[in-house]
Amino acid sequence: MSEDYKNLLDLGIDLIYKGDFNSAIDKITASIELKGDWEISYFYRAVAYQALEKMDEAILDYTKALKLNPKMTDAYYNRAKIMLERKDCEVDIKKVISDLDNALKLDENFIDALFAMAAAQKKIGDYHKALEYLERLLKIEPNAIHARALKKLLLQKYII
Repeated sequence: MSEDYKNLLDLGIDLIYKGDFNSAIDKITASIELKGDWEISYFYRAVAYQALEKMDEAILDYTKALKLNPKMTDAYYNRAKIMLERKDCEVDIKKVISDLDNALKLDENFIDALFAMAAAQKKIGDYHKALEYLERLLKIEPNAIHARALKKLLLQKYII
């Protein structure tokens, strides 16, 4: 009986990989009902919610996962990415930057977080700081096309 929550979570994760997000949420929710203090369950349910574009639910579950384990790099990144891309509500860019900063403290070479941080810095008008994050990213991944394009845009349009 004590292993049922793991089996339900494993089934849910498998359903996520198969693209059956609603069924995945059902299985993972059942897992959480059996063991509600396991951050992995909340993380994967958030992933399923995010895939279904249920962003408020995803943010709540990423937040719960981070309360249970503040070292979940991907949860910080995913929550920040949702907020950075939202168009349906006002976004607190300071929270986005804080999440990305936490992700980068845990993994300083997290390429996606570096790019998202550059985008967040551009959004607040700190073009030089955005450029710094892009330079860090390009040292790790010199051929990162999106980073090179954003760097070119910053240099041509904002930093003269």
